[in-house]
Amino acid sequence: MPKTLDYTDAVFDYLLAKGVREHAVLKRCREETAEMGRISGMQIAPEQGAFMGLIAKAIGAKRYLEIGSFTGYSALAVTLALPSDGHSDCLDINEEFIGKARGYWAAAGFASKITAHVAPALKTLDQFVSEGRAGKYDLAFVDADKTGYDAYYERVLTLLRKGGVLMIDNVLWSGKVADAKVNDADTAALRALNAKIHADSRVDAGLLPLADGIYMCVKR
Repeated sequence: MPKTLDYTDAVFDYLLAKGVREHAVLKRCREETAEMGRISGMQIAPEQGAFMGLIAKAIGAKRYLEIGSFTGYSALAVTLALPSDGHSDCLDINEEFIGKARGYWAAAGFASKITAHVAPALKTLDQFVSEGRAGKYDLAFVDADKTGYDAYYERVLTLLRKGGVLMIDNVLWSGKVADAKVNDADTAALRALNAKIHADSRVDAGLLPLADGIYMCVKR
C-alpha cells in the first residue's frame, strides 16, 4: 500500500460527498470564494474545516481564537461545532475580507457568536493578554502571514488553557519546507517553527499531512 493517496478529482469528489457534512452556508462561502481568482487559495479545504469542527466537538471547546479568517470559512466551520454559549474571536487585517466573512456568519445565524477584530494580529493578541484572557481559550487556529507565525505561536500558547489545542496551517507549504533549494522568508519561517514545535516541551504535538499540513499542538 502506498503511504500517500493521489487526490484525483474523482477521489476529491468522493471525499466531499461521503466524508464532509458541509453546511449550506459553508458551501456557498467556498464556491463564491473560489470565484475570487488566485487569492481564493487562501481558503482552507472543506475536509480541513470538517476536521477542525470535529476537534472542537471532541475537546468540548467553548472559546475559539483564530488568526487569519479570510472570507470566514474556518471560523464558521468551528463555530458551528461550539455549544450555544460558545464564542469565537477572529483576527484579520483585511476589512474587505472580513466584510465578506460577516455576511456568511450572519447568513448562518451566528453574527452574535463571532467577533471580528480588524487590526494587526499581534496588537490584538497583546491586548487580549493585558485584558486577562490568558488561559481562557480552548481552541485556536493560525493561518496568516507565515513570517509572523512564531510570534503568534507564543501569544496563543499564553491565551490557551492547559489541554487547549492549537492548529497551525500550511506547515508543509506545498512541500517547500522539505526542499533545500527553497529559502524564501516564508519557507524559512515555517521550517524554523516546525523545528521549534518539534522540540518544545510546552506542548504535545504532531504534524498532520492534511490539506497543506497542520501542526496540532496540545498545551501541557
